Amino acid sequence: MKKLLALAALAFASVSTQAAANECELTVTTGDKMAYDQTSLSVPASCSEVTLTLEHQGSMPVTSMGHNWVLSETSNLQDIAMKGAGAGADNDYLPQGDDRILAHTKLIGGGESTTITFSTEGLKGKDLTYFCSFPGHWTVMKGKFTIE
Repeated sequence: MKKLLALAALAFASVSTQAAANECELTVTTGDKMAYDQTSLSVPASCSEVTLTLEHQGSMPVTSMGHNWVLSETSNLQDIAMKGAGAGADNDYLPQGDDRILAHTKLIGGGESTTITFSTEGLKGKDLTYFCSFPGHWTVMKGKFTIE
């Protein structure tokens, strides 16, 4: 009986750990339109890091319908996007060395995916927005990111 209880406790602990890890992993999909599949994302405050996967399920190339996922404070979004347009595709349409960019994926085209892991330290309670920095996309391709 003790062995059975020990095995049950071990199994529960394993499932709890896996569930907590999964809460810190997000997947966002996009395609050949200027839209993410979600307009808001959240993770629990217990997540010290977030792993985010961006999947482009369309068929258009990165040069004509490329997408990325960029996280910043909402108040910085427009300026980052405007400066990013001038940075060019080689820089994922992001101003290089800009500390206001809290996390970002690379720019991807149809059939591609990319994954990043970023720290949530200091982000709780901030007004955060994620967006696509491909020129013209940021005005409609964005959403709220919260740490609860």
